[in-house]
Amino acid sequence: MDMVLIGLAVGVLVGAVVGLVGAGGAIIAVPALVYVVGLEPAEAVPTSLIVVGLASLAGALPRLRSDVSWPLVLLVGAAGIPASWLGAAAGARLDKDWLMLFFALIMIVAGLRMLLAAGVSNVESQPGATRWGQLALRGIPTGLAVGFLTGLLGVGGGFLIIPALTLLLRLPMHRAIGTSLVIIVINSASGFAAHLDGLSIDWALTLSFAAAAMAASLGAARIAHRLNDAVVSRVFAALIFAVALAVLLQTVPALFRA
Repeated sequence: MDMVLIGLAVGVLVGAVVGLVGAGGAIIAVPALVYVVGLEPAEAVPTSLIVVGLASLAGALPRLRSDVSWPLVLLVGAAGIPASWLGAAAGARLDKDWLMLFFALIMIVAGLRMLLAAGVSNVESQPGATRWGQLALRGIPTGLAVGFLTGLLGVGGGFLIIPALTLLLRLPMHRAIGTSLVIIVINSASGFAAHLDGLSIDWALTLSFAAAAMAASLGAARIAHRLNDAVVSRVFAALIFAVALAVLLQTVPALFRA
C-alpha cells in the first residue's frame, strides 16, 4: 500500500510537469521508480512508458484543436517507431548503473536545452508544402534520436522534441508543447511494445501512478496558457538538474565500487 501511495504522489508530479511543459514526465518517473519505489530499471522503463504515455494523452486532449502541428507529428512520430525498438534492444544489454548514469547525463542535456528554449521568441512558422524537405531534414533525425532514447530509457523524449520544435522549426512554445505531447503518446506506445517480451510490471502501482498522472496532466494543461512559457521552462530545467544530481550521487559511487 505504501508503494501505491508513493506512486500516487509521484504520479501527480509527473502529470503536472507533462501537462505544463509537454515533456519531462519520465525524467522524474524513472529515477523515482528506481530509487524511491525500488524497481529495477528493466521494470521501471516499461512502467514509465505507460504512465507518461497516458499522462501525455490526457495533456494533449485540450490542445488537439489548435496547438498541434500534425505534419510534424507524422514526421517525428513515424521516425521514432523503429528507433524505439533499437533502443529497447540496446537497453537490455546495458548494466543498470551505466544505464542510470547515461540517464543522468541526458537529463543535464535536457535541462540545458530547456533553458535555451525558454529564450526563443514566439514567432510561429507553420509547416507548408514548400517546406516539407526542410521539415524532413530536421524532423526525421529528431524522431530517430527521440525514439531510440524512448526505447532505451523509457522516456517520451519531449525534452528533445520541445527544443527541436522551438529552436529548429520556430514553433511557439504553446504549439510545440501540444505537438510534443502527441508525439510522446506515439513513442511511448511503440517503446512499450518493444518491451513486451518478458514483461514484468506491478499493475497496482502502475495504474495508481497513471491515474494520478492523467488527472494532474489534464488539470495542468487547462491552466498552462495562463503561465509564462519562459518561467515554466526555467523552473522545469531547475527540477531536471536537481534530479540529475540525485541520480549521479546514486550511480557514480556504485560504479566505483564495482
